[in-house]
Amino acid sequence: MQEQILIIDFGSQFTQLIARRLRELNVYCEIHPYNKIPQLSADIKGVILSGSPHSVREENPPKPDLSAIKGKLPLLGLCYGAQYLAHFYGGEVGKSSSREYGRAHLEIKDPNVPVFKDVLTDSVVWMSHADTILNIPSNFKVIASTHDVKVAAFAIEGEETFALQFHPEVYHSAEGTKILKNFVYGVCKCKGDWTPDSFIDTTISGLKKQLGDDKVILGLSGGVDSSVAALLLHKAIGKNLHCIFVDNGLLRKNEFESVLESYKHMGLNVKGVNAKAKFYEALNGVSDPEKKRKAIGKVFIDVFDQESKLDKEATWLAQGTIYPDVIESVSVKGPSATIKSHHNVGGLPDYMKLKVVEPLRSLFKDEVRRVGKALGLEENILNRHPFPGPGLAIRILGEITEEKVRIIQEVDAIFIDGLKSHNLYKEVWQAGAIFLPIQSVGVMGDERTYESVVALRAVSSTDGMTADWCHLPYEFLAKVSSDIINKVKGVNRVVYDISSKPPATIEWE
Repeated sequence: MQEQILIIDFGSQFTQLIARRLRELNVYCEIHPYNKIPQLSADIKGVILSGSPHSVREENPPKPDLSAIKGKLPLLGLCYGAQYLAHFYGGEVGKSSSREYGRAHLEIKDPNVPVFKDVLTDSVVWMSHADTILNIPSNFKVIASTHDVKVAAFAIEGEETFALQFHPEVYHSAEGTKILKNFVYGVCKCKGDWTPDSFIDTTISGLKKQLGDDKVILGLSGGVDSSVAALLLHKAIGKNLHCIFVDNGLLRKNEFESVLESYKHMGLNVKGVNAKAKFYEALNGVSDPEKKRKAIGKVFIDVFDQESKLDKEATWLAQGTIYPDVIESVSVKGPSATIKSHHNVGGLPDYMKLKVVEPLRSLFKDEVRRVGKALGLEENILNRHPFPGPGLAIRILGEITEEKVRIIQEVDAIFIDGLKSHNLYKEVWQAGAIFLPIQSVGVMGDERTYESVVALRAVSSTDGMTADWCHLPYEFLAKVSSDIINKVKGVNRVVYDISSKPPATIEWE
């Protein structure tokens, strides 16, 4: 039984960061919407309430049922979570006279409180709130303040309940990780045994019990997620795993052939399927990003359904779904509401009789890489940049044509090969090129041109939930731009995307 911390999400943009910080402490945690709190079990050692863009003073604010939690399990409220505990248990929350946003200095009133063990007073914390706690109930105790906020943190007497008006999960809170560590280790008594090796052992054991002697079909993509899923399944069920790598016509240049070659050395049973024509036909005339994703997802399902019928003994479809896919596909009131649909989240259609198994469903991307390394996954796949499931379809804005695919494949190859040859590839978390639905005037030789514009995108990140644009050297960008314009027919202008996530996303669609 894996001990865990339950995170109740009220729609904060920082909720995933809470999970990341706990995972970095080797403590397993799960995020659940405030209105879908799971049944509590003995493995849940504590609960954290996230922040929210909503106010407890709203007419219909997010209100979870904490009757089975408060006073019975260690509880930590953050920002909205703190205001919720104060407001709905007898205190008062009002609008701040001046909105406190950004860095503040924490004055600890009671250093003996376990969440503040060894935390320096006057440490910098990150505030982000428009409301403030005006009054607290008589059994609540103020344990920290800032210059502008009297109730920056409080504890409830007789309970292991603590609340912070600031965000310890963000990097700007200097000792935020120490505070979270104090909560999960000191208050919740977690052992911190969530490691790649423990995950591998537990997962393989679970897969053996779940699958038995059943046959499983897995769709490989060439990326780290599906490859790690394949290795875990291979260790669990061996020859009963049948892998399929589909050429959807939306892969990178020469990727189908090179990836198939890589898998030959991993001992996996892999079949390559050329389904370009089916995908192009399904995408003909489709411009809307969501409709593209759904069309691609449907064809993938159709291809796997056809392949599964060729292997009549197969009863499971394995997918490389990871935790950010799950989080972004779960609707929560607030910014965490569904951002985009994921082609590998949401189950299978009724006509497809395969059951779904997702070995990586609980992992963030960097955790998948750590597990892959522990499994001995080859470096060229382990350190490969993430690539979207729908492929180049969502890097071509507007309608898909084979000519546009050809152009963006050539542009992408020049960009990625350039990153590798200039020793920049490993410094970048994800990179790619986007075909824009506009044309611009240019001059080549003595002739005026009116051709396509492409954008280059390179970001640094840990797990894809947040990302910063990479400050690539100007000389490198100049070289890549020149190579693209001179070598790729149909392109006469290159731009570089300098947007971060949030507010932008990594992909353009």
